[in-house]
Amino acid sequence: MREADRVGHGRRWGPAVRGATWGASWCLVAACSGGSDPVTVEAVRAQAATPVATSRPVVSSPPLVPATPTITATTTTTTTTTTTTPTTTTVTGATPTTTPTTRTTLAPVRRVSMAFSGDTLPHSPLWRQAERNAAADGATGYDFDPMMAGLAPILDDVDLAVCHLETPIAPEGEDLSTMPRYGVPPEVVGMLASSGWDHCSTASNHTLDRGFAGIVRTVDTFDEYGLTQVGMARTPDEIEPRVFDANDVAVTHLSYTWSYNGLRLAEGDEWQSALIDPDRILADALIARSLGAEIVVVSLHWGAEGVHEPTSYQRQVADRITAPGIIDLVVGHHAHVVQPIEQVNDTWVLFGLGNILSNLPTSDRWPAASQDAAVVTVGFEVTEDGVVVERPVVHPTWVDKDAGWIVRLVQDELARDDIGAGQRGRLESSFARTATVLGGHLASAP
Repeated sequence: MREADRVGHGRRWGPAVRGATWGASWCLVAACSGGSDPVTVEAVRAQAATPVATSRPVVSSPPLVPATPTITATTTTTTTTTTTTPTTTTVTGATPTTTPTTRTTLAPVRRVSMAFSGDTLPHSPLWRQAERNAAADGATGYDFDPMMAGLAPILDDVDLAVCHLETPIAPEGEDLSTMPRYGVPPEVVGMLASSGWDHCSTASNHTLDRGFAGIVRTVDTFDEYGLTQVGMARTPDEIEPRVFDANDVAVTHLSYTWSYNGLRLAEGDEWQSALIDPDRILADALIARSLGAEIVVVSLHWGAEGVHEPTSYQRQVADRITAPGIIDLVVGHHAHVVQPIEQVNDTWVLFGLGNILSNLPTSDRWPAASQDAAVVTVGFEVTEDGVVVERPVVHPTWVDKDAGWIVRLVQDELARDDIGAGQRGRLESSFARTATVLGGHLASAP
């Protein structure tokens, strides 16, 4: 974990807060202030069925909200505290009177902004391009950095930027590999760091592609580049919920996947990653709340590949985990195309954010939309009364394969005067595809 603020981005995504550590013992908020002994994760999980105080109302399971998103108000709110102080007035020859003096104190509103992306899926053609990039600078190895460099205007403007890496890093001393069992160069994580991402989800159907050695190398690589991740674990302790500081707000991020592509973890080793299980997700969210998390974000690797419409499974899981009101945002990926953003039980669900970087489409199996994605920004306001999650904003992206797999911010590119007709046509087609699915959330054109 990083002990210092991230240099060059003007934001804070720091170590665990409020007494939480990387170990199996955690200090609950109440215990931290009272000097009590730490409470174990196991004890909290065993009591997960007991409701805990949350910043959001606990509701029953209502029917799914229609596909048309409901606008959440984004106005800043404050909590007013009124204190009355008696003032004594003395008048000669009269009985003293007391006049109350009222002072109003406004509780501060704390804000945190976040950005999220879909799949980073580095197929082998991207490695070869990265080799050419390095060679052009007289270096050896891989230079992926130019591919995501254009995202800086968005990522530098948020407090916490969260990506998704779908593939493990190849174990030390072993060959790289692409489909169907991935093992990619460690410099991919370097690209994520240099382009402005702070943190990633890593649970996916490819998590076990290179075995436990691949998991260890992946988490080690994130450590080496100064990023954090959730979804892979080197020890049982690392899979447990953690609470981090993001701009003075306590945040927990959880990551789960629908499958491991037919691979299975041995009995007793299930802690190496996390499968989607609504009961487990809610228990983890309760643990996070008991640790002091003010915001809980859940990333889910789910959906049907190449299909814009969420499956019934996605909708059932979304309904189940949002009904209790203890999760603030759900972020999805895996379909390799964008999927709708909807409110389910008053909780924003980003069903699928597409491929932020990949070599798709590679055949007729994949639609042109597999070259499209979105960086979605979300604002949160934290007050004494709870958390307001603002309406998500979509920044469409498109992978320019002909230019060396460069991720383009579509609206920014279309605002330029110096692009050719062919390139403009491709960008306009990408924008139209994304707008068809996410049009109600598009960012204003530059």
